[in-house]
Amino acid sequence: MAVNEFSRSVDMGIKLSKRIYYGKDSPSPSRSAPKPPSMEKSLSTSSSASSVRMPQNHHPTSPMAYAVINEPLVVENPAIRSYQPYIYGRCDPPALIPLHMVGVTMEVDCYLDTVFVTVSGVWRLHCVSSTTLCDCRIAIPMGEQGSLLGVEVDTTTRSYFTQLITPEDEKNHVLRENKKDGFLMKGNTYTFQISQVEGGSNIHVKARFSQKLLYQDHNFCLSVPFTFPPHVFPVFKKDYSCTEKILLNVNSGTCTSITCNNASHPLKELKRQVGQLVFLYEAGVIKWSSQDFYFSYSVCSNEIFGGMLLQPSSLHDYDQRDMFCFYLFPGNKQNIKPFRKEVVFVIDISGSMRDDPLEKTKDEIVGSLWKLNEGDSFNIIASNENIKSFSSSLNLVTEGMITTAIEWMNTNLIANGGTNLMLPLKQAIDMVGRTSDSIPFIFLITDGSVEDEREICNMVKGHIVDGELNSPRICTFGIGSYINQYFLQMLANIGRGHYDSAYDVDSISIRMRQLIDNATSPLFSNVTLDALQNLESYEIFPFCIPDLLSGSPLIVSGRFKGRFPDTVKARGLLADLNTHVIDVKVSKANDMPLEMVCARREVGMLTAQAWLDQNTELEEKVSKTSLQRGVPCEYTRMILVQHDNLKQVIESDPPEEKYTKSKNEKITYLMNLNFGFGNLIATVENLPPRNEELKLREPPGKVAQAASSCWIMFVDRFCCRCMIQACGQINNQCSIVMTQLCAALACFQCLECCCEMCYSCAEMCLCLFM
Repeated sequence: MAVNEFSRSVDMGIKLSKRIYYGKDSPSPSRSAPKPPSMEKSLSTSSSASSVRMPQNHHPTSPMAYAVINEPLVVENPAIRSYQPYIYGRCDPPALIPLHMVGVTMEVDCYLDTVFVTVSGVWRLHCVSSTTLCDCRIAIPMGEQGSLLGVEVDTTTRSYFTQLITPEDEKNHVLRENKKDGFLMKGNTYTFQISQVEGGSNIHVKARFSQKLLYQDHNFCLSVPFTFPPHVFPVFKKDYSCTEKILLNVNSGTCTSITCNNASHPLKELKRQVGQLVFLYEAGVIKWSSQDFYFSYSVCSNEIFGGMLLQPSSLHDYDQRDMFCFYLFPGNKQNIKPFRKEVVFVIDISGSMRDDPLEKTKDEIVGSLWKLNEGDSFNIIASNENIKSFSSSLNLVTEGMITTAIEWMNTNLIANGGTNLMLPLKQAIDMVGRTSDSIPFIFLITDGSVEDEREICNMVKGHIVDGELNSPRICTFGIGSYINQYFLQMLANIGRGHYDSAYDVDSISIRMRQLIDNATSPLFSNVTLDALQNLESYEIFPFCIPDLLSGSPLIVSGRFKGRFPDTVKARGLLADLNTHVIDVKVSKANDMPLEMVCARREVGMLTAQAWLDQNTELEEKVSKTSLQRGVPCEYTRMILVQHDNLKQVIESDPPEEKYTKSKNEKITYLMNLNFGFGNLIATVENLPPRNEELKLREPPGKVAQAASSCWIMFVDRFCCRCMIQACGQINNQCSIVMTQLCAALACFQCLECCCEMCYSCAEMCLCLFM
């Protein structure tokens, strides 16, 4: 598998770090007195030299800080000078040297199905001389469905903090003149750069993000990236220790006891109350954590149970209505009779789905077919400009029928043509729901956007019958970054289904499997709350309550005017089609920031509704909610504010106060925090979904471009392997001439074009003048 530019740059940085001299008493053999370096360029993976060692995958698995090295000669221990040989040339792309971390603290707050993580770390710029200023790159990996909420950075000369602004703020100030940065890498890791840090100084970073709390095998499961590579542990004297600390707060929102099942780190219990737990892990360490932080717990109950949490609006709340959050947990009861199901898969087989996207989709559909029960029925519809159906009607699940369907998919599911979603969805809706004793499921899988998305939503609305068991559940799955996630999310909301996506092609299989397995395991269907009808007014997110699934809790939130009774009755159907009533206790949301727990759900639902209705007033509401709760949305932008020689105290009260730029500030736009509303052009051109890669190299200047053109002409006419063999036969005088020539080329930055050469040729050129 190809290693991206980020990993190649880190690989090169690790090699460069071997130049650093730590003194005679260095504790690590790899950090002994430096040897004459042999610089290696991390170049294009298209090299034809099969014997070249490719760099490892150095994707961040923990919070990290890197020194951005453009000139290798600045690599030096700021405390001990080593008088190393001078190195000519530049690193293109820049090398990334992982900085030594001297301390880390992580605070984790779990509320219902939402987790808030605050990571604070201190890194030392150990690899640059004390007289040099160096840019540094920060990487923050996040867990399941992670979303960055804010960052603070402090150095000796500068401080940084993030803030959300509106397009109106951007127009009223000179913000548009500032630079752009920030990138969401593969693995849900956000990275950005800070500038001009003094060699030998410390960098204090505090990052806050939210993520999803998974529900697996009747347990709530938390996993936070916390696996540090060994080379980030600092080289200190023996009497110096480093400390890592984890503070975990669990508030299940329930009035039942919590059972702890598993933990990756030794946690000490500090507090235990009904529905709440507090743990602490703190230790002096000789190496940083080598595994992610994992914790699982269960809420003890065999039967379906739930609750209703209420919270009054705050003084600065844009929406002055009170908040409510209703939840149902599936319980631990086993051997529950399943609902009969009708399942139709609608698969986009446009040209952009070729190779991995379509092959992985077929594999997961095959797996899900074998998991259907006796008495269930299914069909498969494939669509590009034309529609291909496995059958004209639903087919009962049998071993022979599934085998025939697999053969049909292997023959007919070939990616080509354009994207069409309206007609296959109509056909699927007309095909299901003809019986009253089964639940229909329609799974739409696509990697693109279409022009008639609003018309599709309105068409589905017209075919959905509220409150009926045989009303089809629309489940949507998006692949890549060209989809309109708000269209797919709205379509799932209309159909009381579920939505998920895989922006990373490598994660298609696991995410699609989770969606299909969860969606096809309804436990409690057609859920209604009687108390809502007695309120003065209410708004609920999502606006159609989905079914309770055996593999995940049901959580909906909203706003209301009026008064809830002490107990709310939740009504629904079990698999035997009998109505079941659950008494739900209403209580205040104590020790829980309910407005933050529900923020992402509400902002996402309102954004989808604003997109569908093309409602500017609703867009403004989403924008104000985003500013108030600090959650990024499509109608706000996050900026990184830089202060020189000033420690800025961040005030969040009132949160909706307009941003004003002062004279000593510089602004950087942080990009890739939102999803956008799809890419019609990429869909029409059938561009395949791909992992966007962080570009570290800067555009070359005119001299470098000219040198690159000359060098490419040279490379086109000479074989690299033959060139190396010829260099091995030259005499000493010729060797001296070539060395002087390479040194001269370095002065004109001609060696930057080495990034276009194969790995072996780059090694040859660099070794000539080292």
